[in-house]
Amino acid sequence: MASTVFTPDRPALVRRLRAAGCVFAEDEADLLIAAADSARALTLLADRRVAGLPLEHLLGWAEFCGRRIVVHPGVFVPRGRTALLVDAAVAVTGPTPAVLDLCCGSGAAAVVLHDRLAPRWLGAADVDPVAVACARRNLDPLGVPVYRGDLFAPVPARWRGRLDLVVANAPYVPSDAVATLPPEARLYEAPVALDGGADGLAVLRRVAAGAAEWLAPGGHLVVEASAEQAPALCAEFTAVGLDPTVVRDEEWEATAVTARRPG
Repeated sequence: MASTVFTPDRPALVRRLRAAGCVFAEDEADLLIAAADSARALTLLADRRVAGLPLEHLLGWAEFCGRRIVVHPGVFVPRGRTALLVDAAVAVTGPTPAVLDLCCGSGAAAVVLHDRLAPRWLGAADVDPVAVACARRNLDPLGVPVYRGDLFAPVPARWRGRLDLVVANAPYVPSDAVATLPPEARLYEAPVALDGGADGLAVLRRVAAGAAEWLAPGGHLVVEASAEQAPALCAEFTAVGLDPTVVRDEEWEATAVTARRPG
């Protein structure tokens, strides 16, 4: 008996996705079709996407800086704007650095930094066990350790005062604004990866305080924030003895702050 050929109705899928509010309906349709091996599988994927599940959670991966990053359900999906954080980190860091990716989520930033910087040591850490499991899938093949714990707490003590670069895509959404986030983030990503406290800077303050101790003299902290938060964040960095600089990408509407430990 001849096998049935799976011939998806792409125009109908595009119309359905567009009606559900998917801005890039054509691109999403192609990705869903590529991920399905039957009409039934495609229907299930489309149903879940229309219901609001993040495309990346359905596919099991997200594209970030030209790489496919494994993304588990519930894990923060790396955003395109975070490429600015990676670019800013590479720009301020010298050869063969010792690097730590804090609040690493899927480990996307660490994957790219591993390739671009050829660090002599690279580690990642996150407090969320689901994120840690996901990051390990991305980073184990590269030999990069992923630690579970609160910020610097699980990092081997031998690196205190010796890190050349700390990057942190820490949560920076003010608590009152979390409810206004798109459903894809608000309903399907871990609150610990989004909620930055009353003004959005609660975690970043702790990152800055820790970085002042863990960075080597001349080392850099690089974080993501909003443009509105940048002045207050710079003041926080200055207060702990770091020298901040704001980096902005208008195309991505992205803001990063780099901060150097003097010495």
